[in-house]
Amino acid sequence: MTTLPFIVLGLGLTAAFPPGGEGGEIRPPAVAGRFYPESASVLRLAVEKFMGDALPAVAKEPLAIVVPHAGYIYSGQICADGFGQVRNRTYDCVVILGTNHTSPSLRNVALYQGGGFRTPLGVVPVDGETVTALLAACPDCKADRGPHLREHSLEVQLPFIQVLFPQAKIVPAIVGEADAGLCTRFGAALAKVLKGRKALIVASSDLSHYPSAADAAVADKKVLEAIVTLDPAALQTAIRTQMARRIPNLSTCACGEAPIMAAMAAAGAMGAEGGRIVSYAHSGDIAVGERDRVVGYGAVVLGSGFEKVPAAAPGGPAAPDGQLSAEDKKGLLALARETISRYLSTQTVPLPRGFGPAALERRGVFVTLKKRGALRGCIGRMTPDRPLANLVGTIALQSAFEDSRFSPVTLTELPELKIDISVLTPMKQVSGPAEIVVGRDGVVFQKGGRSAVFLPQVAPEQGWGRDEMLDHLARKAGLPTGAWREGAQFSTFQALVFGE
Repeated sequence: MTTLPFIVLGLGLTAAFPPGGEGGEIRPPAVAGRFYPESASVLRLAVEKFMGDALPAVAKEPLAIVVPHAGYIYSGQICADGFGQVRNRTYDCVVILGTNHTSPSLRNVALYQGGGFRTPLGVVPVDGETVTALLAACPDCKADRGPHLREHSLEVQLPFIQVLFPQAKIVPAIVGEADAGLCTRFGAALAKVLKGRKALIVASSDLSHYPSAADAAVADKKVLEAIVTLDPAALQTAIRTQMARRIPNLSTCACGEAPIMAAMAAAGAMGAEGGRIVSYAHSGDIAVGERDRVVGYGAVVLGSGFEKVPAAAPGGPAAPDGQLSAEDKKGLLALARETISRYLSTQTVPLPRGFGPAALERRGVFVTLKKRGALRGCIGRMTPDRPLANLVGTIALQSAFEDSRFSPVTLTELPELKIDISVLTPMKQVSGPAEIVVGRDGVVFQKGGRSAVFLPQVAPEQGWGRDEMLDHLARKAGLPTGAWREGAQFSTFQALVFGE
């Protein structure tokens, strides 16, 4: 995508702490408009959409969650899955354990002792009594606002807390380094201070940074499996083991290793039996992401009384092997529309879920948009780099916003659009035009470094015969009419076409 709404790297931000009246200084938002929407109404809608898709709770007694902190367009759904584990509960205190991205010299736990944190949704008050109690109970804790000034890992959790727990106060803590002794001591102190309280611990961490999608999936699985053991040493061992593999472009396995270890120690001291991996994705799974360089995201709940893992829900009547079921077709169309709609309304996109095996195969696909019967956008990918269910969202966005023949789609016209999806078979080179069957075959035409493609349905819709179709295909490639008659190469494919 060339129109990403957020820039989440190279913050270069500055901010000042305005006075907060009797409660002390209010820390202003540092990454609103970058990591999450700047508009209050858009932000609330984004959180509500993510929570509407969040996975059900699996622990009867959740004590802590581990959630990611990237831009919402990338990690918002996995973050919502984590908060989905506790959404129907009431908390008066939420302890947010942030990652130290901005203060290299920080070696302890930096607590914010001001009046609150502001987001577009308002001010979240700081639980001053709990902060004071932690300062007294844990020598590793220091009142230090500096590390909080530009830190995003804590800030991006606040809108979820504001929507789900509007009466809760927060304890903002940035854990300086992944030292097992520090994290264990802090976790024990946290458990002691929170005893008898309606409190939730939120550890903010992304997983692997910048390997390929395939490498991320392997490394992140090992790290997530270590988190649910509640053993900080097991987590450190898993991270060291993955780093020792020298995975290309892997710079870290968990940028919030320290907050995770502190949450593990605290949950264990509070009586947690273990943990459960709730969900996982990486940035390449998202409609705007690339798969050669990704960041991993996982949601974990730590606590007690875990439900049995449910059997996979049926996806409607079974389809023959390799064929899309009726439910998959319906789901892909809904995903294409929701991806465009949510991008326009909330600056985020949905995470594909609930599809059958055929929709998870790598298949080429085109997404066609029509308005009152006229073409409004059509882009496709012949060579897929990801599962069909993930690719549909990507191509839907490109059809809506990157087809150079049309202006970008707007939210107001979306109800007038009809969406068609063409799922392609693999391409097969043919010896010449005589092997092309109009109405059955899509055609890829190549000559002199130029190329063009028509889907199988184009010629019948236009009333063209084979030669007329190839004339139009040559012109589409920027060549003269009849250029296909000599020196050209042709490949054909078929398409499963379905629409709204």
